[in-house]
Amino acid sequence: MQLALFIIFGALAVAGALNLLLQRHPINSALSLVVVMMSLAVLYWSLGAEFLAAAQVIVYSGAIMVLFVFVIMLLNAGEEEQTTGSRAAYFAGFPGAAAIFCLLSFVFLSEHKALGFANIGGHLDSGIDNIAQISQVLFTKQLLPFEVTSILILVAILGAVVLARKEEQ
Repeated sequence: MQLALFIIFGALAVAGALNLLLQRHPINSALSLVVVMMSLAVLYWSLGAEFLAAAQVIVYSGAIMVLFVFVIMLLNAGEEEQTTGSRAAYFAGFPGAAAIFCLLSFVFLSEHKALGFANIGGHLDSGIDNIAQISQVLFTKQLLPFEVTSILILVAILGAVVLARKEEQ
């Protein structure tokens, strides 16, 4: 059952990501990003990370996507113009991406014993749920990065408001 969920929602996430790139209208791209985020939430849930799945739905599929759509509407972005693109991107980009993919595949396939393996969900059998473990780490060892990220997001929102404000003449 878990393999079937992984295949279905993994394919849905990849299809949503490809649709995000191929859409010409920004609102449709944002909706494709919602599909990707929801698919990732299901994948997190199937791996035993319920808190991360809930945070994915609430924070990313909810709040961040509302912010994206708000910015798209605020900028009044229309349909994207079709351009021919850069020839350097075609001649260097596709072979470069293929070379990186082949290199990573070779490393992962030839060195899989040295890389180790992951025991998904096995460490959660200790009687403490993952929400308690995440909150313990987040509010003790990672408190400063958590607060710095909050301030950074606040500054970004203020910057967006300042940039979007129309000057009075």
